[in-house]
Amino acid sequence: MSKKVILVVLDGLNYQVGETCMGYLQALKEQGIATLYKVECELPSMSRPLYEAILTGVAPAVSGIVHNHVTRNSNQQSIFSLARNAGLTSAAAAYNWVSELYNRTPYDAIRDRYTIDPEQLIPYGIFYHEDHYPDSHLFLDAEHLLRTYNPEFLLVHPMNIDDAGHRAGIDSGHYRNTTRRTDAALSDHLPAWIQEGYQILITADHGMNEDKSHGGLLPEEREVPLFVIGNGFSHSHSAEPQQLELCGVVCELLGINNHGKPVTEGLLSGERGL
Repeated sequence: MSKKVILVVLDGLNYQVGETCMGYLQALKEQGIATLYKVECELPSMSRPLYEAILTGVAPAVSGIVHNHVTRNSNQQSIFSLARNAGLTSAAAAYNWVSELYNRTPYDAIRDRYTIDPEQLIPYGIFYHEDHYPDSHLFLDAEHLLRTYNPEFLLVHPMNIDDAGHRAGIDSGHYRNTTRRTDAALSDHLPAWIQEGYQILITADHGMNEDKSHGGLLPEEREVPLFVIGNGFSHSHSAEPQQLELCGVVCELLGINNHGKPVTEGLLSGERGL
């Protein structure tokens, strides 16, 4: 397909809260611009394992990234490595664990916060290390990367929703209102991304429970939203995307051949064989 792709991972966003509190994204859905799917995250429903799952299409029990304190580089083919092999440019505005998985580990804020290094799998990055780092700033970081380096693939990964969930739990005004603020922040940037023809996926790694945590099998921990925007998608309501298929979907949109990753049947327009 050879299209540019933006993948937004809203850390810690439960499906139901995303469905009911993200008014701007739901407005795009009502206008036929976005389509919303429910996705069940892999296990354990924890952050670092699921960053790896989304970006490699490999389950945590197989990748070995099975909890948040496994601090090493990924040993799997990821969107970043596959894009580099295909001669494409990637960038990321993301939490520092993404830098540790695909660039250098352990993360050194002085060295790695602003990354401009063609030798890295993520050659252009702005990484942060405080969970309360404002989502509004993170989206500006993403805009800077887009406008400065024009990557074919951009990962955007804000943390405020997850931080709110850990502070107040899923059934709290703080969690819901943080989701609403992140939705509003997205509305400042999505119109331009849509106008410029990016294929956009907006999802979450995991949800949140009433104990102010996650990691297990509860529906509120595992069910996450997936909004898709762009003409590269079929927008078919019969498609049933799985979290481990997102890597392959992005690779298909980027036009990467022989990536070997699973792809959701019926999610893409003009699908071709792998």
